[in-house]
Amino acid sequence: MNAATSSKGFTLEASRLARHRRRKAVNAVALTLSMAAMAFGLFWLGWILLETLRLGLGGLTLATFTEMTPPPQAEVGGLANAIAGSLIMVSLATLVGAPIGVLAGIYLAEYGQRSWLGSVTRFINDILLSAPSIVIGLFIYAVIVARFKSYSAYAGVLALALIVIPVVIRTTENMLSLIPHALREAAYALGTPKWKVILTITLKAARAGVITGVLLAFARIAGETAPLLFTALSNQFWSLRLGEPMASLPVTIFKFAMSPYENWQKLAWAGVLLITLGVLALNIIARTFLRNKH
Repeated sequence: MNAATSSKGFTLEASRLARHRRRKAVNAVALTLSMAAMAFGLFWLGWILLETLRLGLGGLTLATFTEMTPPPQAEVGGLANAIAGSLIMVSLATLVGAPIGVLAGIYLAEYGQRSWLGSVTRFINDILLSAPSIVIGLFIYAVIVARFKSYSAYAGVLALALIVIPVVIRTTENMLSLIPHALREAAYALGTPKWKVILTITLKAARAGVITGVLLAFARIAGETAPLLFTALSNQFWSLRLGEPMASLPVTIFKFAMSPYENWQKLAWAGVLLITLGVLALNIIARTFLRNKH
């Protein structure tokens, strides 16, 4: 009996060791493949950044920030009007879209968890999140530009705002859903009305994540080209009038990069570098400083 028990125990121990070795082998293979995939992605990302720096620094001068977009083969010129136009339209689009997104996200997280309106809103928001930006640009073109027979910065702002809204909605809903229900229940037990609980407790606790979503949405629309091609178009001269076509960095980059003129190509790479550095800085801020404050 003892020999049989000992033999059985030895067999179980050998089976455990075999399973342990198999799991270690599978884990090593999975870890190796994961590291290889990460290295593959980082290689191309690093190459893109290095090429952007190499080609962009050559066209980055003081004139880039002070001169207007030049004609072909001009000796001087810059991107001042495109930089100003991008900052104006992206900032206004964020100011328009972020409050709508935050309010809709609050409704979905706090009021519409199981309602039919909440389900429909989530479904539409998912469609907007996955919709190509050119579709949104064509929609604004058909609704505003074609109707008023004029390209304008207003149309560009609306197109970019429609891209901001679903991003902020999703981020706000997710951040509010992470807040423990115990905080809400404690406030309700003290007789605090729901609107005040949301404003002073849940939204305050999730503010870092909400601000992160707004910054990421800002970074996303900063490089959008397709919506602006159908709405704000472009302007070679300095113009701050929202009712007229307005220059922007993405459209200027598209136009200059496709041209055969060397001065335009240098400015295009300088614009690419500016957008890349701006988006990189916003992502670092959103993912580091605000996350640590959460």
